[in-house]
Amino acid sequence: MALKWTDSQEIALCLLEHYPAVNPKNINFVDLRNWILSLDEFEDDPKHCGERILEAVQMAWIDEFE
Repeated sequence: MALKWTDSQEIALCLLEHYPAVNPKNINFVDLRNWILSLDEFEDDPKHCGERILEAVQMAWIDEFE
């Protein structure tokens, strides 16, 4: 399944799987964006990412982490 920027919940689950020891409250948006782009499942244009999208992914990841 190819992930897009709009798939914040699915991206969060992938990040939780790939980085289980990372507390998502402590990650900055630069690292978060890079980690999303490095996911094998992710296939979207890097230019379509903005702060709002990264916030949505981070919030979903925090929900899954807790």
